[in-house]
Amino acid sequence: MKKVLGKIRIIFIVVICILLLIIAVSFINHRIQLKKESAILSPIGTMVNVNNHQMHVYTEGSGAKTLVFMSGGGTSSPVLDFKGLYSKLSNQYRIVVVEKAGYGYSETAAVSRDIDTILEETRTALSLAGEQAPYILYPHSMSGIEALYWAQKYPEEVTAIMGLDPAIPAAYEKFPLPSDFTMGITSFAARIGITRFFPSIVNSSAAIEENHLSEQEKNIYRAIFYEKTQTSNMNEEVKMIVNNAQKVSEGGIPNVPMYFFISNGKEVPLDDWKNLLMEYVGAAQDGKYMILDSGHYIHDYEPEIIVEESVKFIESI
Repeated sequence: MKKVLGKIRIIFIVVICILLLIIAVSFINHRIQLKKESAILSPIGTMVNVNNHQMHVYTEGSGAKTLVFMSGGGTSSPVLDFKGLYSKLSNQYRIVVVEKAGYGYSETAAVSRDIDTILEETRTALSLAGEQAPYILYPHSMSGIEALYWAQKYPEEVTAIMGLDPAIPAAYEKFPLPSDFTMGITSFAARIGITRFFPSIVNSSAAIEENHLSEQEKNIYRAIFYEKTQTSNMNEEVKMIVNNAQKVSEGGIPNVPMYFFISNGKEVPLDDWKNLLMEYVGAAQDGKYMILDSGHYIHDYEPEIIVEESVKFIESI
């Protein structure tokens, strides 16, 4: 019995040592790669100081109407993720992409992710970058909650909401959110560079697969992904989303024109995702929707249709 226990102990120690070695090698390689990749990670927009942390605001085009693109939760590089859509609109409108704390070129910061703080930081970043309301909001996924709250709190600043498979408050009443433990493990793996051993994760992202980016931009996208996957700000957003959604739910449906582009729902872990969005926008005073047979990153899969419908809708309001 003692011999068996001794062998088990040795095996256990060997396994632990191997795991520690893998972690050490991964971390060292990750730090080396991050240093190399920093050479291609110069912000392409304007950096502004908001709440003592730097936020990145990218602008393009010079039209009279300003479209503000708001990324979904966990989208590492909003500026590049939205490029397939905004690049087709910037010849007619001014487009702006605000990268929240912990996203893209923006700093990861120790700031609350309650809905009021998130919204005020977005508004402040826009103002400091020289942008002026009113805006036409293009929220993707989780940012749908922020966009709706914006229209509730500052209706004079929101001309319309063009939802890109946007989340609405009722979705988070039963949305299967990851546990703190799961997010902690994922964050730890990202911080030590484990994600680099699985390049298929980033290469399967819609922005890369749909070929909206140049080869250089794809390399930048990958570099940002390895640096900004499951950041602390992203985790805090998930932890706060139920409370944030509840607050928006209590404010009712804002009285602004809305056009929701809704995916087929297959990439969203909620069976009635489509119906919830259709019911919500259908109850709006000036609401419209279109169902597209595509995945959740609908702006990457169907930019041409969204552009065509956007122009018609925007010019009609």
